Amino acid sequence: MSEEHKAALAEGRKQSREIKAYLEALASRKPGRPVTKESLAKRLEGVNAKIGGSENPLDTVELIQSRLEIEKALSELGTGDDYASLEAGFVANAAAYSDRKGISYTAWREIGVPASVLKSAGIKETRRR
Repeated sequence: MSEEHKAALAEGRKQSREIKAYLEALASRKPGRPVTKESLAKRLEGVNAKIGGSENPLDTVELIQSRLEIEKALSELGTGDDYASLEAGFVANAAAYSDRKGISYTAWREIGVPASVLKSAGIKETRRR
């Protein structure tokens, strides 16, 4: 196997990893407003205030569970994939990957890739659908 062939295979694997990571992150996003550290911190503050003022032990245990879930979400938010860098990786590799694999604009749109991202990647909309 020639060095050029090995390099081409390595480049194909790199493109596949970058695109797969972006598509997985895209699929895991929930509709609606994105959750931010600030919004979670505000919710945590509210829950902590309610825990101290609750006289009902059942309400208190539910509030404690809410606090634990918010704290977990905060820790995951800090260690989660950086969506902007994943999108940049997709943009850098999608055109070459699409050409090599014959993937159309419409196929990317159907899986959920925003039109603006495809435009940034240089993938043009085709008339054939």
